[in-house]
Amino acid sequence: MGISIFLLLAATGGILIHQDKFPLPLKARITAPKDKYVAFLSEVYDTVKGNYWDKITDEQLTNIFVLGTEKLTGQPLTAGPKNKAELQKSLVSVLKEIKDNSKKKEFTVQLADMVLTNLQPFGRSRLYSRKEEISLKNTVENKNPTVDQYQIMGVEKSATEEEIQKIYQEKKAELKQENTPETQQELAQLNKAYQVLADQDARKTYDESGVEPTMEYKLLRPDIFYLHLTKFSPTTIEELLRVTQKMDSKPESLNILILDLRDNVGGAIDGLPYFLGPFIGNDQYAYQFFHQGEKQDFKTKIGWLPSLIRYKKVIVLINENTQSSAEVMTAVLKKFNVGILVGTKTRGWGTVEKVFELKQQIDESEKYSAFLVHSLTLREDGQPIEGGGVEPTIDIKAPDWEKQLSAYFHYPALATAIKEVASQ
Repeated sequence: MGISIFLLLAATGGILIHQDKFPLPLKARITAPKDKYVAFLSEVYDTVKGNYWDKITDEQLTNIFVLGTEKLTGQPLTAGPKNKAELQKSLVSVLKEIKDNSKKKEFTVQLADMVLTNLQPFGRSRLYSRKEEISLKNTVENKNPTVDQYQIMGVEKSATEEEIQKIYQEKKAELKQENTPETQQELAQLNKAYQVLADQDARKTYDESGVEPTMEYKLLRPDIFYLHLTKFSPTTIEELLRVTQKMDSKPESLNILILDLRDNVGGAIDGLPYFLGPFIGNDQYAYQFFHQGEKQDFKTKIGWLPSLIRYKKVIVLINENTQSSAEVMTAVLKKFNVGILVGTKTRGWGTVEKVFELKQQIDESEKYSAFLVHSLTLREDGQPIEGGGVEPTIDIKAPDWEKQLSAYFHYPALATAIKEVASQ
């Protein structure tokens, strides 16, 4: 079974790679001021007005520009602009006082970034350079060009599976002898390298494209399969298919799934209609975005996954570091009663960001774009995830959490397995 998903690129969080429902208004593209610096700032203004998640008035947005200008210049704007046209006139005057073009560029870049940063939630929107946009692209695709997993493992690219296994066990045993923050970090890096290189399919993908896996998996017991999803990338659905199919040859007694979303940082959110389908079925209203007073529904685009049907008992682990796209998934699984949520309340990071290309540029040697909070995500009760998070069914900090779990699944080995992975 194979699925090809073609996603266009637009840290971490819910990154919206492609979305057409709320395009930049045409009127924002028709005319631009003659001064390239003012034109650049005007396009940032229009991009926010047309694409920011909340309805923001001209007076509110102009005020953010004014406060930023006053902070950068150290002087009040005497004209007191209240709308875009008045703001443009004020910016022309301010820039005339800056004689050096490099200083004009510096002022323009700092002001644009300051305006975006001060949109709510604070710090989520930013002005991105080309370098930062490439870094975001690598993050979304789960690539890390600065790290060589073969070097971390200490093997050649031609190393056999047996050699990788032997070196891994030796280094793991050595690092575990000395329990320090440094060795713990090295052990985490070693485990990540092993995750990439020990699985034949994951290693092939890494060798061909540099994409690292987003899943860790193992059998905890003959009847308990553990699947840890660390983030969402455009390849995550392919991984789900590949990894779960590896269990198809196991006996029917394998019927418990522990799906671990703890510490999941989110990532590409476009793939969720595909990723959620195997859990809740095709053409289901799964989740919603909130944008400028409107709610947008998202339905699943594929159906049940045969390799998942075997699991009659499902536990979903979450914690305070489960965020963004992972919180959306958590809310959907809770809404459709797919398993029991065990852990602590999720982080409450419920924004969806997108990169918007800027047509008006101020320097041929650099390209800037607006990384903007485009939407808020909503949880199963219709309330924003942002600031609220998603509550577990069973709080693992409760003294009687095992007793609560047994009310759902009277199987002591399940609580033991949960404690085992929770301690890792």
